[in-house]
Amino acid sequence: MEYLPCLYAFGCCMAFCVALQVRGAAMFWTSLGGALGWFVYVLCAPLQNDILQYFFGTLALAVYAEVMARVRRSPATGYLHVALLPMVPGGGIYYTMEYGIAGNTEMFLETGMHTLGIAGALALGILVVSTLARIVALVGEERRERRAGRAG
Repeated sequence: MEYLPCLYAFGCCMAFCVALQVRGAAMFWTSLGGALGWFVYVLCAPLQNDILQYFFGTLALAVYAEVMARVRRSPATGYLHVALLPMVPGGGIYYTMEYGIAGNTEMFLETGMHTLGIAGALALGILVVSTLARIVALVGEERRERRAGRAG
């Protein structure tokens, strides 16, 4: 397994932290999320399906963002915005447009559908974790209310 791409993802996220004016310790923690997402992506390479790799990488990244949001008392989207950047299929978007402009319809459609699949995997991974986090928070809140009702 190669760890160097994870280091590159960390560096990429650090650079975007500067561009997005993220300061202090938040730079490290958001960049660590990007490296974690890419680590899981690389770890899932035996699946032989890059859309599943992106999905599982995003799941890990979104769980990390939700946990860090609770630990550091800040919004999860702050961690997601930066940490998700190494996963964005920029090359796929570029080549889709290149094939479209060149008139290569077959490659345009093939690359476009694959890129949409990756983007959908990213969105679905975030959606699943965000929804589960809200459900867990609501269940915890109801339990606290029931306990407070019994005690009072």
